[in-house]
Amino acid sequence: MYIWKYKKQIYFTKIFNYVKKKVSLFLIKYNKKIKKRINININDYKEYSEQYSSIEIEIKPVNNKYGKFININKDDEKYYHIYFDNNKEEIKRYFIKEDEEINIFKIIIDYNIKSFEDLFYFGDCIKSIDFKKFCRKNINNMRKMLFWCSSLKEINIINLFTNNVIDMSYMFCGCVLLEEINLNNFNTNNVKDMSYMFFKCSSLKEINLYNFNTNNVKDMSYMFFKCSSLKEINLNNFKNNNVYNLSKMFFGCLSLKELNLSNFNTDKVTNEDGMFDGCSNELKIKIQKYY
Repeated sequence: MYIWKYKKQIYFTKIFNYVKKKVSLFLIKYNKKIKKRINININDYKEYSEQYSSIEIEIKPVNNKYGKFININKDDEKYYHIYFDNNKEEIKRYFIKEDEEINIFKIIIDYNIKSFEDLFYFGDCIKSIDFKKFCRKNINNMRKMLFWCSSLKEINIINLFTNNVIDMSYMFCGCVLLEEINLNNFNTNNVKDMSYMFFKCSSLKEINLYNFNTNNVKDMSYMFFKCSSLKEINLNNFKNNNVYNLSKMFFGCLSLKELNLSNFNTDKVTNEDGMFDGCSNELKIKIQKYY
């Protein structure tokens, strides 16, 4: 009797320990999975109610000036939520004359937006833009993002996540008052089009693109067209293995004194018309091959 009771106790102890071990292993595995999900894929599991919180942009408009402001509404759906400094939320597509003295506090963009194309298209009433918060990875297009923001003087894009962007053409086109742009954190690994990217940025004095990966870029035409104040461009890491169009790339860069293009590969280039037209006669170009 006692022996059977003892064996029974051992038997149930083994079952208990086995179940306990299984549960522990399951919890460890589950916690690792949750931890991985939180650390790596948190942006892919946002609840609908949180979808506005992944991008935040602060903007200051130019005083006493009005014009077209937010240019993206798709099928009359409201994607952009504009918060004014009087703490009253309003949804608007354009500035109007009555809004002259209103300062925008921030813009929050819905999670389902994947393209920044035309985001501030002809936003000539914008003086300053600050990408305060950017923790989303689904943006793949920045074409004409700041197209002709002719009053823009300050921009903070240090937090801009560009790893998946394919198109940056016309991105800063017509930002004639912009004197500097910090592009140190830009990831251009997947970009295929950089044409007209800094077109007529006539106040830019220096631009450092040493971290740019241009292996996949096919079009660089008009990239620095009439950047007349540009004195220095760091293109030391540019590799143009797939570029076919370099036409008018440095057209009208009057202030450039030196240009290092020794890493340029022009084997696939089919158009290089007017690449250095309008540049100073004093411009010294370091090249690997004869153009």
